[in-house]
Amino acid sequence: MKFSKRIQSIQPSMTLAVDAKAKELRTRGVDVLGFGAGEPDFDTPEGIKRAGIEAIEQNETHYTPAGGTDLLKQSILDKLKRENGLNYKKNQILVSCGAKHSIFNLAQVLWEVGDEIIIPAPYWVSYPEIIRYAGAQPVIIDTKEDNEFKITSDQITAAVTPNTRAILINSPSNPTGTAYTRKELESIAECALRHKLLIISDEIYEKIVFDGFVQSSIAALDKEVQDNCVVINGVSKSYAMTGWRIGYIAASADIVKQMGKLQGQSTSNPASISQAASIAALNESEVDVKRMVDEFQKRRNALFDWLLDIPGVTCYKPVGSFYTFPDFSAFYGKSFKGKTVGGSITLAEFLLEEGKVALVPGIAFGADSNLRMAFAASMDVIRQGVERIAEALIRLQ
Repeated sequence: MKFSKRIQSIQPSMTLAVDAKAKELRTRGVDVLGFGAGEPDFDTPEGIKRAGIEAIEQNETHYTPAGGTDLLKQSILDKLKRENGLNYKKNQILVSCGAKHSIFNLAQVLWEVGDEIIIPAPYWVSYPEIIRYAGAQPVIIDTKEDNEFKITSDQITAAVTPNTRAILINSPSNPTGTAYTRKELESIAECALRHKLLIISDEIYEKIVFDGFVQSSIAALDKEVQDNCVVINGVSKSYAMTGWRIGYIAASADIVKQMGKLQGQSTSNPASISQAASIAALNESEVDVKRMVDEFQKRRNALFDWLLDIPGVTCYKPVGSFYTFPDFSAFYGKSFKGKTVGGSITLAEFLLEEGKVALVPGIAFGADSNLRMAFAASMDVIRQGVERIAEALIRLQ
């Protein structure tokens, strides 16, 4: 069978692969602790589930408009105004089958061969692949832990060429947990406007922030920035609704129109039941969100301290999301049973084989010195996981 060059240009998702491997081992009776999944371990709140059940009982099971129901769009508009200080119209909102779907559709309608898109590294695994599938080229800019994994305006300027079309930022970040302050966003926005770059802001983790951090949407800086910005969001992370598959985009009406055309010829509408449940999420679930975030913060604090107790491990303390991104490079070049750890992939394999702990290699995020460890698990499981990691690392010589 001959496959297209497009599909051969992209790689499988390593995060999904690690999670699937851990689950497969557990079904075989292997005691594996999985920290690879990019989803909360909490159940979807009861009020949201009830809204979905009621939608079924009321026979809301038919096609909706391809870009989402008016009721859900209105809830998104209300949310953006209430929480982010952003004013949009319904023709500037498109509901999709998850934030990833929104980014994919955006790339397909905006970019083509020769276009360049700036992405700070570490990045979410799907960004480069989605850009490549559109025929464009991801331009990766490395960030450093000592600068909290944040990109600077000088780095952006140095990367700009006549072919640069956009910059994609993710705050709070998957995988690092870093988040930009309003002042830092102002610097990025000023640079993007100066170079005529579209700003794509992935804000899917916006509610999962710690220590009183004030989360800001870059689009809310001023009208000029909003007009030059695409906001990506959804309900998956904040409301523990990863399987419901609802994301959305807020952008200029012309971008939304083109994305709606593509969506109408591909997935059509997101699931009607999920849309109904998402209305409840956006309007009635803040108490549940706070409960989850409070627990995430306790876990983050414990995991951060436990990781730093392992000799040779360094780690940035995340401001948001539910991931840590520890640096294990001090163990590279060491061996066990004739096998040498040469980077994040071989270290992850070693930890899975010898420690029965599943972490995601940092190379999947553009940072081979690190591994991603989610704290979307109970405190006891996290503690056991760190103990297994520490015990396994001692065996490396």
